[in-house]
Amino acid sequence: MIPIQNLYYLLCYAWNRLPEPEAWLTTEATAFHQPVELLGRVLLLGTRRLLGRGLKQAYAEREQELGELRGRVLLDSSLSRDLLRQGRAVCAYDELGPDTPFTRVLLGALDQLGRARQVSVSLRQELRAVRRRFPTDLPPTPLSGHTLRAVRRTRPVGYEALLLNVCELLHRSALPEPAADGPARFLDFRRDERLMAQLFEAFVRNFYRLEQRRFRVLSETISWQAAADEPDDLSLLPAMITDTTLEAPDRKIILDTKYYYAALRPRYDRQRLIAPHLYQLYAYLQNQNLPPGQLLEGILLYPAAAREVDLRYTLGGHPVRVVTLDLNQPWPGIAADLLGLIK
Repeated sequence: MIPIQNLYYLLCYAWNRLPEPEAWLTTEATAFHQPVELLGRVLLLGTRRLLGRGLKQAYAEREQELGELRGRVLLDSSLSRDLLRQGRAVCAYDELGPDTPFTRVLLGALDQLGRARQVSVSLRQELRAVRRRFPTDLPPTPLSGHTLRAVRRTRPVGYEALLLNVCELLHRSALPEPAADGPARFLDFRRDERLMAQLFEAFVRNFYRLEQRRFRVLSETISWQAAADEPDDLSLLPAMITDTTLEAPDRKIILDTKYYYAALRPRYDRQRLIAPHLYQLYAYLQNQNLPPGQLLEGILLYPAAAREVDLRYTLGGHPVRVVTLDLNQPWPGIAADLLGLIK
């Protein structure tokens, strides 16, 4: 189980952002008991920063009964209410303001966290206070997969992107609410192995993107070095997409992350490496088309849980390392270990 203080760093790098100093100091000084408290603190600090810079403005359509014409007259609504004889009409018009899909989703997250049982009373009060800084006529949108995907399609950047990531993680870890105004409840998403595998992979890849300059860092699609009697049959081969590829003119590292409880499994009364993981990495290495002078190597990286492992092999002529990363140590040690892997 990753300590919550280290979870902040993991999330920042997974979201491709360097840790914010203000939030970093908060995570160092606060004894969080649940991950949702950490998400609430990041949401609070990010929302304050967003409000300080000013909410993004956009045009939104309004419908209103008016005594003067504005925009389009909605005849059906106006006639059904017999407004025209009174010198009034229902009009639809565009108005510039902070009413955007992102802002509505953010308000929905603030409302949900403001009712969360796992969040401390003081943090709930701060969340409600920052919620009151928004215009009162802005309606919140409850978090859902549909609304979050719609906001993601607008390609938010900066603090909006950070806060949207928080909203998505809150949605994935939220339990169904018995009532809309009832207390919200959240799971400890560190127990969701599939979610944590995605975050761990993105964390490692983006850490190298942000913290070193020797290698170009990417997720690479590898082509099979294969032939077939029928060319169309090649399209049936499974895709080979690396978690992280680090490439320099003289050296290439294929690094595969595996978020598993242990790097070894018992088999016939002995501990052995997990075969599919090793086969996958071996296939990546054997299907490379390297330029002259470039050395190739592979790394299987696991979080250290049951047992620390650091094994070195030569497979198919390429160096391969199977190693664990201790996520329970202080953050400087984690960063040093990751940088040490690629020296």
